[in-house]
Parts: sequence; C-alpha cells; structure tokens
Amino acid sequence: MANPLGGLLRWALIAILIAAAFSSVHFVDETELVIVERLGVIVAVYDRVSPEQSDRGLHLKLPWPISAVRRFDRRQLLFDPPAREMFTRDRKNVTVSSFLTWRIAESDATDSGFDERPVVKFYRRLGSRATAEARLDARVRAALSAEIGQSDLNTLLQVDGSDQGPRDASLALSASYGQESPTESLGIELVDLRIRRINLPEGNRIAVYERMRTERMRIAERYRSAGSAERARIESQAKRQSDELLARADADAERIRGEGEAEALAILNEAHALDPKLYEYQRTLSAYTQILNRQTTLVLSAGSRLFRVLREGPASVVSSPAEAVDLQPAIPLERAPGSDLPTTPVKSPETTP
Repeated sequence: MANPLGGLLRWALIAILIAAAFSSVHFVDETELVIVERLGVIVAVYDRVSPEQSDRGLHLKLPWPISAVRRFDRRQLLFDPPAREMFTRDRKNVTVSSFLTWRIAESDATDSGFDERPVVKFYRRLGSRATAEARLDARVRAALSAEIGQSDLNTLLQVDGSDQGPRDASLALSASYGQESPTESLGIELVDLRIRRINLPEGNRIAVYERMRTERMRIAERYRSAGSAERARIESQAKRQSDELLARADADAERIRGEGEAEALAILNEAHALDPKLYEYQRTLSAYTQILNRQTTLVLSAGSRLFRVLREGPASVVSSPAEAVDLQPAIPLERAPGSDLPTTPVKSPETTP
C-alpha cells in the first residue's frame, strides 16, 4: 500500500523545484533598470541600453529568497507638486503650479564598479520613486521661490512666448545641489522644470486685476494720444498741400484769364482801327441804350455830340454822305408819360420853325 505522506512530499518537492526554476529566470525589459541582490549584496546590475552593450533580455540568478530582483523605471517621470504661494520681487504673493520631469540617469560605459552606477546610487540613497519625489519637492519649491523672487508681477504676467523663466528655474534647481550634481549624489537626472500656471491669491486678486486694468487703460490712452497727434499732423500736411494746389490753380487761372482778356482787347482794337467812325457811332448808340427809356427827360446843349447824332443821324459820324446810305435814320425821342410834347425827332434850336 502506497504511503500518502510520501506522495504529498514528492508533489511538494516538485512544486518547490518548479518555483525555484521560475525564480531563477528573470527578464529585463527595455523600460527597466534592474539590480540583482544575493543575500543583500548587489551581484548584478542591468542598466546598459546602448546597442553595442545592451543587456536587455533573459538572465539567470539564484532562486528566491537567496537572490532578489529590484526593478526601476528608466523612462522620464513626471512629478507634479502641489501649488505653492510665493512672493515676487515687488512683494506680491502669487500661487505657482509647476511640474518637473526627471529620470534615473543612464550609466556611463566607463562605470565598471556597481557603486558608481546611477541606478545603484538611486537605490541606496532614495530607494523608491515616492522618496525621490519627496526630496525633489523641497528642492523645486526653493528653486521656484528664488526665481519668482527675482521677477516683478508684471513680468510674470507678460506672455511673450519666451521660455527663459522655466529654464532659469531648472538651472536654479540644479545649482541647489551644490558642486555635486544630482546624478553624482542621487543617481537622478533633472530633465526640465516648467511653470504650469500662475494664479493670484483670492484675497488680492481683485486689487491686482484692477491694477492691471488701470495699467492697460494708461497704455491705451498713450496709444490714443499718439494716434491723435499723428492724425493732426497728417491733416495739417494735407491742408497745406491742398492750399498750395489751390493757390497754384488760382494763379494759373488769373494768368490764363489775363492772357485771354489781353488777346480779346488786341482783337477788338484791331477791329476798331479798321473804322473808328463806326466804333464811335456804336459807342454813342450804346450810351443811348443805357440812358434813354420811356421815362427819360434829357436836356442837352446844342453842341453836344449826343444831340448832334439825334439831330443829324448817322451822317454826323461817318466820313462821307455816301457811307450813310444804308444806315438807319436818327433815333427819335419819345415824349415822357404825362407830357404834352409831340413824338417827333428833336431838332436843333436853329432849325426849329
């Protein structure tokens, strides 16, 4: 009869052997850094990622609990500390939210001893991600306080697309470790420190917004005044140019008008020079049209030229009787309304019957 206890021990031994076999094999992923300890002593470190010296893949070790495997993430890690209230250079308090990217530093090809490997330094001095971020929190707060304390509030609130502030904070964070870099002291590499958001505390937010509004109104007024001055300058220049153009146009018009009148007078004088007597007769008739009408009472002396034309007709101004053949007879003077004088031509006193 088979011994039941012997069978149970045999199955237990098989299970232990299988578990030991499985625990003797471990796989190193591309995203991991691995430390193998044997009874608390580091016997292997897998942190080579370069293609020439890569140690990724399957490896063997003694079974647990003789050998233990410590795994660490070799990718960049994001640390988001809580927002902190800080003071600017002009003594304005602001609430700053930031984030830090960091990672365990990669091993140099010249690092042969385990103690010089960054992952070993990280494991011995920090141990875990939580402990590392707790240490980094104090450093981040100190670095940001130093950088925010060197800037005014207006400078922080300006948006110009520059990364100068966050990069300065990263340098200040690295400088806070002194002469020994974070990689040498803790085995970590600080990738970048960025400011995510800058808020104003609830207590003085309204006052700061009012100050910002006043500042923007002052800037707008300065731009408006500059625009008004520029408009006045342009209008003055346009008015001056317009006056110059109108003055030149008036001068050209007067010159052209004077030349035309001079030419017209020259033509008229040439025409009058052909027959001065006819011109004199026309001038006399023109004078009649201006001084005679139905209500005119005209008193003339016997020697008046006007009276002579009325008495003698066109013959008194032409050069010979033959020239007056086709001329009209003398112009009669009609009697004025209410007068008893007859409507006959006025004659000279010497010929009156």
